[in-house]
Amino acid sequence: MTSLSLQRRAEVDAWIAQDPDPATRSQLTELRDRALSGDRAATEQIEAAFAGPLAFGTAGLRAALGPGPARMNRVVVQRAAAGFAAWLRAHGHHEGPVMIGFDARHNSDVFARDTAEIMAGAGFHALLADAPIPTPVTAFGIGHYHAIAAVMVTASHNPPADNGYKVYLGDGSQIVPPTDSEISEQISRISASPVDEIPRGDDIEMVGDALIDAYVARAASLISDQTPRRLSWVYTAMHGVGTRVVDRLIGAAHLPAFAGVVEQLDPDPDFPTVAFPNPEEPGALDLSIALARREHADLVIANDPDADRCAVAAVIDGDWRMLTGDELGTLIGAHLLGQGVEGVYANSVVSSTCLARMARAAGQPHATTLTGFKWIGRVPGLVYGYEEAIGYCCDPSKVPDKDGITALAVIWQLAAQLRRDGLTVGQRLDQIWCQFGLHRTSQLAVRVQDRSLITAAMDRLRQSPPHELLGEPVTVRDLDDPDADTGLPRQNAIELTGAHTHVVARPSGTEPKLKVYLEVRLDAATTTADLTAAKDRLDADMVRLRAQASGSLGLSD
Repeated sequence: MTSLSLQRRAEVDAWIAQDPDPATRSQLTELRDRALSGDRAATEQIEAAFAGPLAFGTAGLRAALGPGPARMNRVVVQRAAAGFAAWLRAHGHHEGPVMIGFDARHNSDVFARDTAEIMAGAGFHALLADAPIPTPVTAFGIGHYHAIAAVMVTASHNPPADNGYKVYLGDGSQIVPPTDSEISEQISRISASPVDEIPRGDDIEMVGDALIDAYVARAASLISDQTPRRLSWVYTAMHGVGTRVVDRLIGAAHLPAFAGVVEQLDPDPDFPTVAFPNPEEPGALDLSIALARREHADLVIANDPDADRCAVAAVIDGDWRMLTGDELGTLIGAHLLGQGVEGVYANSVVSSTCLARMARAAGQPHATTLTGFKWIGRVPGLVYGYEEAIGYCCDPSKVPDKDGITALAVIWQLAAQLRRDGLTVGQRLDQIWCQFGLHRTSQLAVRVQDRSLITAAMDRLRQSPPHELLGEPVTVRDLDDPDADTGLPRQNAIELTGAHTHVVARPSGTEPKLKVYLEVRLDAATTTADLTAAKDRLDADMVRLRAQASGSLGLSD
């Protein structure tokens, strides 16, 4: 007896028959044959690959490469492209440009080409990047070409086996509900027929240097002519697509050349020097920091593989380390406020509360949003927004999304100004803490194989939330409670707030992880009285808070 049901066998056969990719077609054929011979492991792989269609999450579609509706492959991408095109037509767009970019991951160029042909077949003018480009360049291309929408093929900082499909609308913003579910409905309708029935066209324009030059000119304009050009810095692209654009930015803004981490400057979809191509991951910046020490550099700046995120390492409290996303977000916010930039400052609910304090003190409005730049980028009047996961929006009028290269430009300027004034990045942070109170943030992240464990942990927290953290009472907000007046759209997250603590628990939108975001803080008077003692105190408090939060969820890192 076969270990595949008749229905599953029929689904697998139908997939093989329509798959235009010989590699995934062969892979699934082999799995099917092994499963029919009783290979349990092959059957389990098929069941996982056919567990259900991918749904639009925090950043569109994202999954491991491979055959089947639950993986990233040409069938899934062609259905997604046709579904998005159908949604655009249903919402009054029957022509116009659609910008399509892609990173350097496996099959990104193929997925982008499929998308361009299908958009052209639907009556749109496809603007297809002629080479891998950063995600923010694709987002910039929307306004530059007056596009009605855009697609970026990328899995950002995910593992090498993954790829993804990110969708933007004509205002430059990522999609939000109900657009995601509406596109999913169109994809579901289209999926009833084989992909070779999807119309294709040839109204495709290749875009390259002209787009890069326009983006670089805008990024360079963020660095004042009065900014000193003396700074010793190290750069890494983390095997991604940032180097080409950063090199052009250096020329356009007349910046000194960086010392590059040569092993990581060129695109490589296998990311050979890092376990995970995410600057936040332990060890990811080891090569950069080692080079910075040898070069006696002022700081390290790193982009993730699609260059929409930016990280900084510097000497903090006597030793090299990466700044947390909140530390860097606070530093950039203080810099812009100090320059008198007027408008709304924003960060997500999982990020530090320090930016709100600084904005209020400067007389500028502040907004707290749900997690993700699809929410931050939509804040009316936004001039700066950030999220703790090293995402920074420093030029929202042109790219209302996280942008690791314009963030690099702003960071470069503030670091050069600090160097001129005889200050380090670490010393500037200490000034901020003494003015607004010391803030420490951390994250408890639990990766699971079984997503039901995340559901169970969130259920436990909802049913029995802690009434105190670190000995002080906390208020509880369930951001998914339809009856709660949170002022935010619903999201599966729980927020705990005390006088000196702030905790948010939520499932990751892109990975099988439960994430708990932790903050402890002291007032300015306590911080200023003895900064070293304040840091030691909050470090100890954070250890205790991690343990308490982990216990409340019934999980451990």
